[in-house]
Amino acid sequence: MKLNRIFAIALLLACMSRQGSASEMPWSQRTADAAILRWPDGRWVPAGQHWAWNYELGTLLEGMDAVWLNTADARYYNYIKASVDQFVEADGSIPTRKAEEYQLDNILLGRQLLLLYGVTQEKRYADAAQTLYEQLMHQPRNPAGGFWHKQRYPNQMWLDGLYMAEPFYAEYASRFNHPEGFKDITHQFALMDQHARDPKTGLLYHGWDESKRERWANKETGVSSQFWARAMGWYMMALVDTLPFYPEDDPGRKQLIAQLELAAAAVLRYQDTASGLWYQVIDQGRRKGNYLESSASCMFVYALAKGVRRGYLPH
Repeated sequence: MKLNRIFAIALLLACMSRQGSASEMPWSQRTADAAILRWPDGRWVPAGQHWAWNYELGTLLEGMDAVWLNTADARYYNYIKASVDQFVEADGSIPTRKAEEYQLDNILLGRQLLLLYGVTQEKRYADAAQTLYEQLMHQPRNPAGGFWHKQRYPNQMWLDGLYMAEPFYAEYASRFNHPEGFKDITHQFALMDQHARDPKTGLLYHGWDESKRERWANKETGVSSQFWARAMGWYMMALVDTLPFYPEDDPGRKQLIAQLELAAAAVLRYQDTASGLWYQVIDQGRRKGNYLESSASCMFVYALAKGVRRGYLPH
């Protein structure tokens, strides 16, 4: 599976959902229709092959539901529902999800469970979402209280884990009245800002291992060695997708907006002026073998556009 293609399509759907002209179908719908044709019922494996609960589908459907919400075209809602229904049993169980792995990646698709529950009020969607919430309540944590990215990655926090978990966590806390969750969510972002942010560039390293034992971890700081553009994209998207669920008077809201402002300023400094895109290793555009990366560029555009539209970032 070509992840770049999945990410680019999903983010194009989300970014372009408000675009278009009277003379032609908007790009968001044209892209959504192409995705539906290419991947019927949200499957990109051949018929008969194993298909499991996964974050890549969650990414695609985030774009699809943006198109549905802005068009009210039932085809897009039906696609979301068919894509999720293949995994969720009548009792709310998700048989293909491996609970024992404690993967934050498995949380992302839960955002569609909350959408479907909001539309249908079917208990199975709420039960399945509660299962994911319970995973977060029992997720292994490092001594500082940060979620491990997975059970097999002890003490490691990754920027993409913030996107996988925190928007769902915030929406669930808002919908099902768990206001105490927002302090924990803020803490997850704060840990990565404190330990993974480079004071010189303002960029965040992809990973932080509090134990400093992982082979990629700096022996003094515990961070990974490079600034990966897509990791910064996950981070910024996590911020703009989590913030809408924060109570206006929650102190963590200002803290997350401040982190978004710092991240936006940092990535803008490294935008390629000729193409408007960003490089895979974001701060090393002249490095041999480095290249302009489409999915990360889409992530930045999405986060910047949503940040401006919702008033978190200045025009």
